[in-house]
Amino acid sequence: MSDEQWHAQELDETFETLETSDEGLSSEEAEKRLEEHGKNEIDSGEEISPFWIFVDQFRDFLVYLLIFAALVSIGVGLFEGHDPEWVDAILIMLILLGNGIFGFFQDYKAEKSIEALRDLSSPNATVLRDGEKQKIDSRNVVPGDIVFLSQGDAIPADVRIIEDSNLETDEAALTGESTQVTKEASVLDEETPLAERTNMAFMNTSAVKGRGKAVVVSTGMETQVGDIAEQITEAEDKETPFEEEVDHLGKQIGYGIMLIIAFVALFQGIFTNASLISVVLVAISLAVAAVPEGLPAVVTLTLALGSKKMLKQNALVRRLPVVESLGSIDVIVTDKTGTLTEDRMTVEKIHYNDSVYNVTGGATGEGGFERDDESVESDELEEILRCGALCNNAEQTTEGEWLGDPTEVAIKVAAQKGDIETDEQRVREIPFSSARKRMTVITDTDTAYMKGAPSYVLERCDRIRIDGEEQELTDDKREQILEQNEAFAEDALRVLGFAKKAIDDREADDEDIENDMIFLGLQGMIDPPREEVKRAVEDCREAGIKVIMATGDNKKTAQAVGEQVGFSPDGALTGTEVEELTDEQLQDRVKETEVFARVSPSHKVRILKALQANGHRVAMTGDGVNDAPALKNSDVGISMGQRGTDVAKQSSDMVLQDDNFVTIRNAIAEGRGIFDNIRKFVSYLLSYNAGEVLLVFFGTLLGSFLFPDIFQEGSEALVLTPVMLLWINLVTDGLPALALGADPKVPAIMDRPPRDKDEPVIDKRMFSMIAGIGTLMTVTILPLFFYNLHQGEGMMLAQTMAFTALVVFEMIGIQAIRRVYNMSVFSNKWLWISVAGALGLHLVVLYSPLNTYFQVVPLGLINWLEIGGALLVFFILVEGLIKIQDRIFVTR
Repeated sequence: MSDEQWHAQELDETFETLETSDEGLSSEEAEKRLEEHGKNEIDSGEEISPFWIFVDQFRDFLVYLLIFAALVSIGVGLFEGHDPEWVDAILIMLILLGNGIFGFFQDYKAEKSIEALRDLSSPNATVLRDGEKQKIDSRNVVPGDIVFLSQGDAIPADVRIIEDSNLETDEAALTGESTQVTKEASVLDEETPLAERTNMAFMNTSAVKGRGKAVVVSTGMETQVGDIAEQITEAEDKETPFEEEVDHLGKQIGYGIMLIIAFVALFQGIFTNASLISVVLVAISLAVAAVPEGLPAVVTLTLALGSKKMLKQNALVRRLPVVESLGSIDVIVTDKTGTLTEDRMTVEKIHYNDSVYNVTGGATGEGGFERDDESVESDELEEILRCGALCNNAEQTTEGEWLGDPTEVAIKVAAQKGDIETDEQRVREIPFSSARKRMTVITDTDTAYMKGAPSYVLERCDRIRIDGEEQELTDDKREQILEQNEAFAEDALRVLGFAKKAIDDREADDEDIENDMIFLGLQGMIDPPREEVKRAVEDCREAGIKVIMATGDNKKTAQAVGEQVGFSPDGALTGTEVEELTDEQLQDRVKETEVFARVSPSHKVRILKALQANGHRVAMTGDGVNDAPALKNSDVGISMGQRGTDVAKQSSDMVLQDDNFVTIRNAIAEGRGIFDNIRKFVSYLLSYNAGEVLLVFFGTLLGSFLFPDIFQEGSEALVLTPVMLLWINLVTDGLPALALGADPKVPAIMDRPPRDKDEPVIDKRMFSMIAGIGTLMTVTILPLFFYNLHQGEGMMLAQTMAFTALVVFEMIGIQAIRRVYNMSVFSNKWLWISVAGALGLHLVVLYSPLNTYFQVVPLGLINWLEIGGALLVFFILVEGLIKIQDRIFVTR
């Protein structure tokens, strides 16, 4: 960021430093400066590197183990009389390459989606070039450009104000201040803090009122926003709990298999006459059997499918593992404006003619007026509605979009509902200021219309309009109006007063024009809650998720809106009160408090840390630049797609494209369903991998005693060869596992509490399932293997029988795992298509020339009947296992 104190310089000095003037730059000079300073955009960090995304796919402990197994397969050729096991090595490497390519495309596509989102959000800027106003892409704005600002414009860069006409900006995204800031062309003290630099406007803020002219002093990463973005970029990305868990699981599998290999090698070396080659080949087989080669691809695909589902529901996931993390969230800290509410101010009540009217139709131009629950004609309110429509700077474009202050837009929409025709022309305006708290306009009918804070309007009035007649505004009447104002405020309404009078001299002093007015009434407005939010909040609470509202609005408004959508207003805390609490006290208060008001981004960070210190997994929403630290440090950071700043989006894990709380609820439900699917296929893959390990392990040990002459040398010393195991793990395991990732979520998924923070992917029931199925497979397939070997049918047939039985068992046993989650047999058509495909591919291996490479033989009818008998035994045993589990564990 530039070290220049732009706010403390005289304008001439600023122009001199920037080598520009109030006439702006030439197009040629602007091009030169664009090359020198670069695009006016926030750097998202390191550029997306396809190479490093690809390399990252192979940074995994299990991958290292398989690479080692491939190298050992080739290294066998170093022994005299033995050839390298090229088929095994090439297959292992091809599988690793395939997984890597698959993961690369998913991750690269996710990064590109975010890049595209950022490109779409780039606004235009109006600049003075070659002496003419031009609209350009704000990314092409350069230091020294003269820019024009008007209400509704995004401030394209950091600028110094040259001219102002009632210019006000919304700087909440940068400073956290929720009130609008009045701007003026002045010189300030060097020590003036950022939030009080009224002669500056900053990138990622917006003009909400008036007009202005300014000179660009900083662009891109040199702006105030860029400085914050740079700090965020330097922060290290954290691993999600799921990423840590998968990494831990991989290491556990790796260490476990190394221990088994060491034990088998020691056993063979002491108790058998097995050669070193035999020991090495057994080690390779065990490594290949233990490693679920398909797991990385299945995890990636399942998370990608989940992110695709979420995108259809307006939730853009920036990091795939976050899809699962959403399912374990047990606290949501949400903003109010736009997330719980519609983000559109709406007039709901009008006090006029000693009566209170309700305004129907919400923020649209449709609707009407009611008094005492009965519809009334808009003619009854014509005078106050006309006053609001004329004393107003909001505008509607030809496309129907409103521009201007949200409060003024609400007043104009109310006038639309009354079919008010504003055919009078404004000839003069006495603008609003923070000191006057009122605004007055004069029309060509010589009528002055005023609106403003009720007490400030009342002090300018001496009469009141009742039943079409002017009456004296007595002290009692004033008190009644102020009481009505207070009643509206208690309902969290923002209230404005309205007045009018006829004038004789349009050029009279402001003081004369704004005196002796006729008071008309009050209009109360609010940003109403979204209709669907209350149900969504209830759903989250029923699912065991605590929902907290943290807003910059005042306490009364926060409590009133919160109560409408299901938050308890009791014990609400303000940001000032949060500051007064110690960390320990705040940890205690967040256990009960549901509403936080007048909070800044720094307060949000403290609330987040207090919740995390209490052991919660927290999702937090944010839209401003200063929300970035909270988004970055939360377990799931959620930014707003419509009103969120680029810095907030880049710091978040998920972007809500519709800014709607309901989308968070839906995303959490998807996350839970995805975690269920992850558990299913992890259980499936590891159960049968355990069976493969036990088959090779006990087959080798028992074979060394039962058939010592056979279990001595080469591939004949193995129950299953590495090629067979790779085929099973990748194809006959992999295809159904991929399809499991597409299993639908159960209907009652939001009726159960979130999983405990310390609950692993592999829980006790799942571990017993893995160990149980692996053991049952071994005790049913090994007898089949040794029976055929004992019958003198040859090692190749025995291996083929074990190979085929394993494939068939896995295809049938998959439903046993789904039953734990109450999934019906035909609820996932892709699963059974994949099962049929996997069985079909296996038959191709058995009955085509491919059987030469797999060292298998075609099976006859008797062989299939033997496998069928073993399958029946296996099915009965698995049913018994599930019933035992149902008695021990609580079913889902």
